[in-house]
Amino acid sequence: MVLGTASNVGKSLLVVALGRWLRRRGVDVAPFKAQNIALNSYVTPDGAEIGWAQAQQAFAAGVTPHADMNPVLLKPGAAASVQVVVRGKVSPELGELPPDRRHSALRPIILESYRRCSTRHDVVLIEGAGSAAEMNIKARDVSNLWVARAVGAPCLLVADIDRGGVFASILGTLSLLTPSERRLIAGFVINKFHGDSRLFADGVRFLEERSGKPCLGVIPHLPDICLKAEDSVALADGPPSAGADDSQALAIGVVQLPHIANHTDFDPLTREPGVRLVYVTRPEQVASVDLLILPGSKATVADLRWLRERGLADALARRRARGGRILGICGGMQMLGQSIEDPHKVEDETGEPVQGIGLLPVRTIMSARKTTTQATAVLAEPRPGVGELVGYEIHMGSTERTDPGCRPLLHLRRAGSGDVVLDGAQTEDGRVSGTYLHGLLDNDAFRLHLVNTLRGERGWPALPGVRSYLSGGYDAEIDRWTGHVMRHLDASSLSGMLIGDAPPGMQPGGQG
Repeated sequence: MVLGTASNVGKSLLVVALGRWLRRRGVDVAPFKAQNIALNSYVTPDGAEIGWAQAQQAFAAGVTPHADMNPVLLKPGAAASVQVVVRGKVSPELGELPPDRRHSALRPIILESYRRCSTRHDVVLIEGAGSAAEMNIKARDVSNLWVARAVGAPCLLVADIDRGGVFASILGTLSLLTPSERRLIAGFVINKFHGDSRLFADGVRFLEERSGKPCLGVIPHLPDICLKAEDSVALADGPPSAGADDSQALAIGVVQLPHIANHTDFDPLTREPGVRLVYVTRPEQVASVDLLILPGSKATVADLRWLRERGLADALARRRARGGRILGICGGMQMLGQSIEDPHKVEDETGEPVQGIGLLPVRTIMSARKTTTQATAVLAEPRPGVGELVGYEIHMGSTERTDPGCRPLLHLRRAGSGDVVLDGAQTEDGRVSGTYLHGLLDNDAFRLHLVNTLRGERGWPALPGVRSYLSGGYDAEIDRWTGHVMRHLDASSLSGMLIGDAPPGMQPGGQG
């Protein structure tokens, strides 16, 4: 099990590397995270919603993501609300339970999902959540040492030296554990080290002597890694865009909503040479980009109010009046429409209709039923070289076009049901458009079409191609990250811990 001294120390990506490393060695391995709190999510082939991090870990391990890998997903909304997703589906009943009572209902569900994972796979790599020593919620823990104790998993403790205080974070965490919990800690890993790690040898010795635990690696910081982030906490720490220092790069802006969801949609743009990705928070930024994207949101109505309060809604209207391009994805499309109705009070307790920004002739009606499905699609108005697109839907409610002249953006086929729907909308001049399809920009052909359309408006020549993302580039990035990590970890000790020959008291029994 991979535990952390805090959030965003690198637990998720360490599991990615370990999973790929074990896969290369012929081990059947699967990821597991008992409870994830995240707005970046993924839809499995059978329509279950799980945290994006676990899907990415499954891809690295070469297995198909499924709901048991992340049995509980908490999706924070507005006004301290939270949507509880259990084994891939929204559970209103568990969502109504107060947090101090929810854990007792979740624990048996978590253990059953873990048992199914451990039955299907030789090794299960468990990721903890946040800090392993959250003393105020320890009695109702469902993510960290409660899991390790329940399944007998040896643990790695990961600390981030980049943020400072690595000595206090490691020793402090261990000091807060009980003797039996400390015995589960097989060693610690220091992540995001800057400079020559040999200069930290004295620090490693100090930590080993004080903790009585071995250091299993010091991983240097890799600033340009382009793997998808766990959640919006990582936006500020993400890699620079490939075109960040290029004065001739296109600028694509994404509004950084307070409840931004699935910002993984835009990760392919960070890898694209000649593209500079900008997260927009101020009205004056809206006019300065070649394309403005309004992303998905877990609190669409609250984020729409935020856009108005910040002056961003007016800035979007001014951009439209000048002919600027705007794309809305999922909740972003809903906000761009004429109205959002919420008769079931899914997001707004008043249930009153809310006026949208009014840049797309569509209306949205929220429903208590959540759509979660993988999908394929084609452009409603075909473009040369742009064939079938792949992606997924995650949304509450439906959106309908209100103007007979308003065209759909996609013809979309939902996996499982096979239903074909006319998805999204676009204005008559095509300058404002919207869709429910997440993962649209992962499709290389569509991204090339978009980039070349924007380049043409600048009077720049078209590009012959883009950097491959789904078809090789993403997988190669996992390989690059894994090679970097494993060069700096004690592979022998890890191998013993995960697949046999572990130290006394650390026998994993097929799990890790």
